[in-house]
Amino acid sequence: MAIHIGTSGWSYDHWHGVLYPHGSPVQDRLYYYLQHFRTAELNSSFYRWPSLYSFRSWQQRLPDHFLLSFKASRGLTHAKKLYSPEVWVQRLSKAASELRHKNGVILIQLPPQLGYDYERLRYFLQLLPSWLRVTIEFRHHSWHQESIFQLLEQYQVAYCVMSGAHLPCILRATASFVYVRMHGPDTNWLYGGSYSDDDLHWWANRIREWEYSGKEVFVYFNNDGHGNAVRNAWTLKHFLQV
Repeated sequence: MAIHIGTSGWSYDHWHGVLYPHGSPVQDRLYYYLQHFRTAELNSSFYRWPSLYSFRSWQQRLPDHFLLSFKASRGLTHAKKLYSPEVWVQRLSKAASELRHKNGVILIQLPPQLGYDYERLRYFLQLLPSWLRVTIEFRHHSWHQESIFQLLEQYQVAYCVMSGAHLPCILRATASFVYVRMHGPDTNWLYGGSYSDDDLHWWANRIREWEYSGKEVFVYFNNDGHGNAVRNAWTLKHFLQV
């Protein structure tokens, strides 16, 4: 099975001198990213939902071996909190269709204020087309219970494994693939710090275990400050030889 390692986004001013040459234009950032990684997690879609033309453009611009995962709009997750999700399920499906074989995983990040609601989640999951690969990141502790893991398994939706301050790191695989978000090793602040080699060796062992069990694995680093995400992703790729 395949292992996919990348970062959450590819366009950051503070990555000059790390991923892009100093002074390089914004429109060239994806070009430099593609020299090093074969997947990315699109985070900007959370704040402003792209047009279908944008997804079609990415499908045309990205190389054949590339997989683009993308984050669902906050309109679905934070404004409506999964309530009446039919319109958004249709939008997500159309976006994934535009990406075709370059579509990775759709990330549904629930807000920290939204606690356990089994029926609301079940209703949302039953609307998802079976061909979509979807992962859900739960930010409220009440979701982390066996009934939710079993529900995700029933619909083959991946529990999003998280590493980050004040987030539980639960190594649970609920689908044919595993989705991991690396929010940084800082114990006080999300998205802060750089993972040590020992940290990344530990994660490499977990990733190999999932791979040996027949799972496809997606890992995205979200600790973008100072280029830490890029450096950590490079190191993990080196450890795993992918």
